Formats: sequence, C-alpha cells, structure tokens
Amino acid sequence: MNKSIVKLAKISQKEERLIIGLMSGTSLDGLDIALCRIAGSGTSTELSLLHFTTMPYEDEFREWVRQVFAKREIDHQVLCGLNAYVAEVHARLILDALTEWGIDPEEIDAIASHGQTVFHAPKSLTGDNRLPNSTLQIGDGDHFAVRTGIITLSDFRQKHLAAGGEGAPLAAYGDFLLFSSPAEHRILLNIGGISNFTFLPQVGSGLEAYATDLGPGNTMMNQYMFRHFGKEMDFNAEVALSGQADSEVLERLKNHNFLTLPFPKTTGPELFNLDYLNLCLQDLQEAKDLTHADMMATLNKFAAETMVEGIERAIEGLENVKIYVSGGGLHNPMLMQQLETAFPNAVSSFLQLGLDPDAKEACLFAVLANETLAGDSDNVTAIKDSPAVCMGKISLPY
Repeated sequence: MNKSIVKLAKISQKEERLIIGLMSGTSLDGLDIALCRIAGSGTSTELSLLHFTTMPYEDEFREWVRQVFAKREIDHQVLCGLNAYVAEVHARLILDALTEWGIDPEEIDAIASHGQTVFHAPKSLTGDNRLPNSTLQIGDGDHFAVRTGIITLSDFRQKHLAAGGEGAPLAAYGDFLLFSSPAEHRILLNIGGISNFTFLPQVGSGLEAYATDLGPGNTMMNQYMFRHFGKEMDFNAEVALSGQADSEVLERLKNHNFLTLPFPKTTGPELFNLDYLNLCLQDLQEAKDLTHADMMATLNKFAAETMVEGIERAIEGLENVKIYVSGGGLHNPMLMQQLETAFPNAVSSFLQLGLDPDAKEACLFAVLANETLAGDSDNVTAIKDSPAVCMGKISLPY
C-alpha cells in the first residue's frame, strides 16, 4: 500500500492531531498560519492554538494576485502560473514559521489551506443561471504537499458547491462545533474583506444555526486606500476619522438589493468594489466636493451600517445575545465604535471566547480538515441551508 495512504489512515485514528490552518484574505496583507492541536471530532472537538503568526507578503506577490483578483477578464496564463506560485510561496512561509517555532515538519500531521480567493460567482451574485454556483481559490495542494512533505487538505469550498451550497461562508461548521453555548445566543461576527457572521442559537432554544455574508467589511476601504494613498488599508481608521460621512452617498451605497435578501446569502468583492462606488456616484454633483477623508468615512459607515442592520434582523425578538468580533475590522476603531453604540454591552473581541481573533479563520480551516480526517458529515446536520459534508481535497507528498 502507498505509504502516504498508510500514514493518512494512522493520522485519522490518532486521539489528537497537529494541523496547520492557513488563511489568506482579500486584504493581501499576509498569510495567517495557526498551528493547532485538535483532539476528538464533532461537538467533542477540542482545539488548542499552539502557535500563530501572520507572515507578510512581499509587494511582488500582491501585484501578481491583483492581476487576477475579482476580475471578469484576465490573462489566463498568469492565472495558471499563480495556482502553483501561490502554493509555493505559502509552502515557503509555512516552513519559515516552523523553523521560527523550532518544529520539524515531520511532526505535523496535516496542512489545511484555504487558498487565495480570486473569484466568487454563485448564481445569486452573477444572476446567470446557465452555469452552476462557482468559486475559485488558487494555491495547488500538491505543490504544498511536495514542498513541505506534509499531507495537505485544500480547496474546501468545492465540496460545499458540489453538495448544493454557494461555497461560502464556511465558518458555520467550525463555529457550530466549537462555540455553541447553553448560556446565550451568539453572533460570531467576522470583519474581513466581506463581513459575515455565524448565528449560534442558545443550545436548547430550538432555533437553527447558520452563517451568512452581510456585505462589505474592509474590501472597499482597502481598495480606496490603495488607489488613492498607495496603502494596503486605513490603519487605525486615521483617514476615515478625519472625514465626515456623506448621507446621500451612503444612501446610494445602501440601495442594493443584496442587502435586503434573506439569510443566509453570500457575496464578494466582485460586487462590493470601487466600480460599485463609482456607479453610486454617477450624476451626484456633491460627490465631486468630497475629500478622500470624507469618502473613507462614508465607506466606513457603509460597512458598519450593513453589519448593524443585518445583525438587528438576525436577533429580532431575542434576548441574551452576545456579539463576538474577529477579523481585521476588529482593529478599526471607527467600525468598532459604531457596533458598540448599536449594541451596548453586547460587543466584545473573540478573545473573550479564548481564541486569538486574528487566528480564528485559520483555526477554523484546521477544524474542517480535522473533520475530514477523523469526523463525519453527520456532525454538522444542524446548520441551516448548509450541506452536511466533510470538505477538502487531500494531496499526498509522495
């Protein structure tokens, strides 16, 4: 028998596994690498975060990815090459992190790689029913496995699509297994490029868990900052805080039917981007007088209000609700102030649940890999409108 298959079988039967979870988001700031010890599976899963780091990307990497990111027309030769290039860069960063931590790659049971999203195209977003729901994350798993010598699980979203989902958001699976509570209803809000949350009803309430996208998180602000300031993001909301939000521009931004669709739903930078901003600014004379700071304040308020209004819909009529925030938006004081004003005494960092909020998404992909290796799809049948599947293609190093 193939020795990698033998090793895979042994890993699945272990009481606990060392899994590296990876996340590379739309901000392109760097690769989140979380080394997790995971015991058990299903609702008995126990996760310990042993090490976490974000390895920054070089400018060259960002420029390559931007050539194909969220664009209808691209150079397919570049896309083809990037599928290998992204994996090789990520593999090198993993090995660098392990060296820093003093850990031999042979000690690691598996890598769980989300990959780099370059296009997200569910039919609900494209409006084109001729093709099935689709999404594309690059960073080939075989390149990971060969470069690191570690069994790699990747391309998690394809199974979700194949089983009837839209490929996102996937956070509900790990959130449900790790963070359901008998004491309170929970909104686990992640503010990445796109904002999304997992609703975890109080155990025993009879309500269903689900995950949904809300709208723009950081993506439009990041794009605006890069175009006009050459910066990856608005650090500490310094630019936005120096401006004034424009109510008419904000009203136009919020006038999109996606924002009123029922939950769960999914979207991406393919919709919420600077082209959408420019469309909203058409024929609006006063927009010509807005400073960059005013525009950033408006985009910040747009992101915050879509989150607030979405959460209000989700928790209407409920008491004892807590909101736990993770993702890059947690570090944006203007966003957080608006959330805390809307939900007094209910908003806190995900750290309150015992997990580094910056590491959360990478950890959740490690949990998804653990379910594929040692769990069962029956463990996640209680999540509304989400197919009960184990996800991730398995790549062997030899």
